Amino acid sequence: MKGALIGCGFFAQNQLNAWRDIDGVEIVALCDRDADRLNQSAETFSIERTYSDAAQMFADGGFDFVDVATTVASHRPIVEMAAKAGVHIICQKPFAENMQDARAMVQAAQTAGKTLMVHENFRWQSPIQAALNVVRSGTIGEPFFGRVSFRSGYDVFSGQPYLAEGERFIIEDLGIHILDISRAFFGDAKKISATTRRMNQNIKGEDVATMLLSHEGGATSVVDCSYATQRMPETFPQSLLEIDGTKGTLRLDAGYQLTVQTTDEKKQDVSPPVLPWAEKPWHNIQESVLTIQQHFVDCIKAGKEPETSGADNLKTLALVEAAYLSASQGSTISLADI
Repeated sequence: MKGALIGCGFFAQNQLNAWRDIDGVEIVALCDRDADRLNQSAETFSIERTYSDAAQMFADGGFDFVDVATTVASHRPIVEMAAKAGVHIICQKPFAENMQDARAMVQAAQTAGKTLMVHENFRWQSPIQAALNVVRSGTIGEPFFGRVSFRSGYDVFSGQPYLAEGERFIIEDLGIHILDISRAFFGDAKKISATTRRMNQNIKGEDVATMLLSHEGGATSVVDCSYATQRMPETFPQSLLEIDGTKGTLRLDAGYQLTVQTTDEKKQDVSPPVLPWAEKPWHNIQESVLTIQQHFVDCIKAGKEPETSGADNLKTLALVEAAYLSASQGSTISLADI
């Protein structure tokens, strides 16, 4: 299976490493408007075909899928080009700038009969997967309350300076992941209320957000995220969980410690492995990149819809839009209105 990647920035290096680790997959073409980034990535990963224009790359063809690792404003035109070219698509999050674009992208892939998956990797982190396996097994019964938390003071702006420039920040960049984790555990939400704050005066967007979700199945979850939280030891990039069920409770605490309490208490270290090309503290996310890309390949081969498909991600993206609307209006928002 041959692939092409568009966007050779900071995070795309993880994707390129992961593709190299997947049997039966080869990235044969790269595209980026920045010549230095393009040439460096091509040299590092021994990829001969390079482009500064995505349209020309699609016209030349010779690949089965494209990995879209660009910023959000370019996603719709690239995804629509890919669908027209008849290739499968994996696209970085946030999937789209608005729901209209997101729905158009899903429709384009469906019309072309091609797989469209969103690179929503947090739910694929092995500690989260371990917790999901416990909940889905029924060990703690039916979940009725949960908290999904990501609080850190890590300087994400040093590697991704553009994050400081957007009017939206933490919900769109990080909260989207945490909201998706909540959906994975509790199902789709019907209502959300949110508050936001900007503690770091050197950025334009919000860096603290707290969201309350009412889920269709009756559960309630609190989703909170912060890049203004100073604590030692630093927990970046860990997502922490508290889940109450009808038969017991589950906690995923700092240090990747999973505790399940039913008639007794069981503790398990679910620390992710450090892949040969990974480094701490990013290893948790880096491993999930390999896992999600393997899932994408497996689904294409099996003709199945990915768990984090474009159609599924519409529901996570709707939560992001509803959260911003709630924060601006100071009201609870129904997802049916998004």
